[in-house]
Amino acid sequence: MNIKILVAAHKNYVMPEDQNLYLPIFVGKDLHPDVNHTFQGDNTGDNISAKNAHYNELTAIYWAWRNLDAEAIGLVHYRRYLSLHKQKDLATILSQAQAEALLAQHDIVLPKKRNYYIESNYDHYVHAHHAEPLQLARQIIEQDYPTYIKAFDAVMQRKSAHMFNMFIMKQQPFNEYCQWLFDILAKVEQNLDISEYNQYEARVYGFISERLLDVWLTVNRQYSTAEVNFVYMEKQNWLVKGGNFLKRMVKPNYK
Repeated sequence: MNIKILVAAHKNYVMPEDQNLYLPIFVGKDLHPDVNHTFQGDNTGDNISAKNAHYNELTAIYWAWRNLDAEAIGLVHYRRYLSLHKQKDLATILSQAQAEALLAQHDIVLPKKRNYYIESNYDHYVHAHHAEPLQLARQIIEQDYPTYIKAFDAVMQRKSAHMFNMFIMKQQPFNEYCQWLFDILAKVEQNLDISEYNQYEARVYGFISERLLDVWLTVNRQYSTAEVNFVYMEKQNWLVKGGNFLKRMVKPNYK
């Protein structure tokens, strides 16, 4: 099976050995043309590479949607991978045979959900980001995709979500998802002023998209899904992360 899993990167970094399955892609290549000359750039063919500062890894997903011919397409990150194991080891990430076995039974492969336990997906977003973009996305969905509004509201009230824009999808659901997602984001972009946003918050369309994947999955239940482990390859300071999480609940970054 012809499966291509993009590995989004914005700097030089060690990559999986199996580059028939894994395709390293430099995101924002238009913005940083001289950083890397080895990885595939997201600035060939039909692309939105120049928008990487606002769309994050979505510039890689868009590039794949418009330019890549494969039976299944996925995305992971240079530090985040899908795996049947839990080791921080590139040798144990999802292999060609494992991916084929999963896709023989399912249409979409996802990382296990991230649980927030004490706050909803909506609260988690607005405690860390400006609320306006997510609210605007809801308005656009209600207007242009009304069959999705019930799912949107339900997902926002859940306390878990598939995050990081990581997945592997067969061609048909991938095309359908990208058509839906990028149409919504383009309309948010047309109606949102981010001129006063700091550099981090300017990555807004990438942040919104993480919350929209489960909305699309909720409506499109005709596609079978499977969950596998999500492995972060570097050390994380969970004490600091947990402290920041609780701090945002007490005093949100944005109103």
